Amino acid sequence: MARKKKELPVVEQVEITDVAAEGKAIARIDELVVFVPFVAPGDIVDLQLYRKKHKYAEGRVLRIHKYSEDRVEPFCSHFSVCGGCKWQHLPYEKQLFYKQKQVTDNLIRIGKIPLPEISPIKASTKTRFYRNKLEFTFSNKSWLTHEEMQSRDTFECRNALGFHIPGMFDKVLDIKKCWLQDEISNDIRLSIRRFSLENDYPFFDLREQTGLMRNIIIRTSSTGEIMLIVVFYENDHEKINALMSHLAGEFPQITSLLYIVNQKANDTITDQTVHVFRGRDHIFESMEGLRFKIGPKSFYQTNSEQAYELYKVARDFAGLTGNELVYDLYTGTGTIANFVSGNARKVIGIEYVPEAIEDAKENSAINGIDNTLFFAGDMKDILTQKFINEYGRPDVIITDPPRAGMHDDVIKTILFASPDRIVYVSCNPATQARDLSLLDEKYKVMKVQPVDMFPHTHHVENVVLLGKKN
Repeated sequence: MARKKKELPVVEQVEITDVAAEGKAIARIDELVVFVPFVAPGDIVDLQLYRKKHKYAEGRVLRIHKYSEDRVEPFCSHFSVCGGCKWQHLPYEKQLFYKQKQVTDNLIRIGKIPLPEISPIKASTKTRFYRNKLEFTFSNKSWLTHEEMQSRDTFECRNALGFHIPGMFDKVLDIKKCWLQDEISNDIRLSIRRFSLENDYPFFDLREQTGLMRNIIIRTSSTGEIMLIVVFYENDHEKINALMSHLAGEFPQITSLLYIVNQKANDTITDQTVHVFRGRDHIFESMEGLRFKIGPKSFYQTNSEQAYELYKVARDFAGLTGNELVYDLYTGTGTIANFVSGNARKVIGIEYVPEAIEDAKENSAINGIDNTLFFAGDMKDILTQKFINEYGRPDVIITDPPRAGMHDDVIKTILFASPDRIVYVSCNPATQARDLSLLDEKYKVMKVQPVDMFPHTHHVENVVLLGKKN
């Protein structure tokens, strides 16, 4: 006979004391640390513990006795159900405080290296409608809120077009309004949803892998251009043409109207054929007079305005005079490489994704930049001592790795290359701190500048300048 799982206790009148990683907050019950979502330091709450380890537990709020003075009213009706914007209940200045603290704590506790004074975080000018790209998923089994479960009418239509519920791949929250992207994004999404329902287009069943409507991706740019990619599962030409014609008529401002038929088991489109229904197969983003071509599969920082601020910090830290050879590691589509090229003798960009490197080369050509050179391949395989001997020792290395940070072999090669300066751009201060401790063998941290790219989330970018030790 199976053992009945022991029910964890309810703990009453607990004070939330701090903010932790992944956007959750912290309560302490004796020696036990409890991680709790959607609360603020200063809240007094009753907690239901639901997962317990030796030194920590996770809990959910059953009741709030006293609200923190730091709280504000969330502006989105989907707050606490949707997986995004988990810090809407915190004033923006408090969000910045905790992001600055996150950077400082990680560099001190994980890096364990001498640090200069850390500059105040650069706030995002926009705190709403700041993203240039969103992806929405269709599902024939929408996630029901408590209120919806009380209404029988809801069960008659379980179709949803919105965001995945965290940790539940087959459950999607139907989004009425999203505050992350320009209002045109909401208009387009709701129009597609309405047309699909009115014409009995089957929404995707994520478990059974059946249905017509699978995903949509909406990209906007600072130039005013709009890209819409509609992803279908079934290759029904008549229905596809009817929807795309409807969108072409209702939204003439869409400059790149595309569709994909994806019959794979996953949602990635990198290996899929993109069909142009109307307009071009790309849009343009602009930054300081440079134009960047953005295709349906291209990577570009999702907060365009704040990306400019981030790249200006990186360029300033690089201290370029026009005579330097710069290596731009994890160059992506070459945005940083092309952005700093006017201040350098030559820029060499390296990136794992071959398609991104083709974009980088094209962006150089579009802007008449002739002092860049790009290579595709795994960083630890490309950036070797042989590569440096062949292409020259860099005066400056700019590195912007993924969340996992840099491979040990890459760090060893950087130490061998021995550039005068290293500019480390990171979206994860924890792995950045780990890498800085390894670079401490030869380099010291000269400057630290956090940058907020994603208001109402716990995510923070951080730029560090390293110089050689004497």
